[in-house]
Amino acid sequence: MDNFKIIYRILKILEKAMDVEEFDHELISHTSLKISEPRWCKLMKMLVDEKYISGVEVWNSMDCPYPKVAFVRPEITLKGLEYLESNGIMKKIAGAA
Repeated sequence: MDNFKIIYRILKILEKAMDVEEFDHELISHTSLKISEPRWCKLMKMLVDEKYISGVEVWNSMDCPYPKVAFVRPEITLKGLEYLESNGIMKKIAGAA
């Protein structure tokens, strides 16, 4: 699956989770997204670094070649919502062309 599609899907799931009291972290796990754990960890790090999501801890470990990820309370940020909005518009434009 394309990395940008995965990122979009994670953000979309977190956007929908704004309506629920308890979020099921499994919805955005590497197994649910059907990608490898290393790819998932790297994508989650990118989302945190770019401030598209909050409530996720990311750190490097000497015993692991990719970043470690732990959920505190994952949420989409305003910047993440803007990403969804701009990409939704671009998809509509591409579909019309």
